[in-house]
Amino acid sequence: MESVSAQVVAAVKLPVLNPGKFEIWKMRIEQYFLMTNYALWEVILNGDSPLPKRTVDGVEQTYPPTTAEEKLARKNELKARGTLLMALPNKHQLKFNSYKNAKTLIEAIEKRFGGNKESKKVQKTLLKQQYENFNGNSSEGLDQIYDRLQKLIS
Repeated sequence: MESVSAQVVAAVKLPVLNPGKFEIWKMRIEQYFLMTNYALWEVILNGDSPLPKRTVDGVEQTYPPTTAEEKLARKNELKARGTLLMALPNKHQLKFNSYKNAKTLIEAIEKRFGGNKESKKVQKTLLKQQYENFNGNSSEGLDQIYDRLQKLIS
């Protein structure tokens, strides 16, 4: 019985983005949302519902959600956005925190880490050149040279 519960916990673990493996993360994050709460994935795909508006003295104003449906839509939006932010590595969370809804957040993540074929080709060529031209300075220690090489390789 204990091994079954451990498998269930492992199956719903939030996948954290590895910048070098965006495509697999994208597939896993979609599966995560589909397994845990499909409504959140719909919010990410379709965007959030707009804030409710009412006209007061001829001026249109937004107001906090009041109906159960409005509150649920807002809750799902916040939950989807928060989950996507938690799926990012710590060093990238502040960069993406300014996006206020889940749809624009996922689009920004895709743009930053997904890229297109041309940008991937340029990035690959640049990394290849950096690797071929890698050398150590006499002012650096062996550990520092090794760390720079490991960072370049990863």
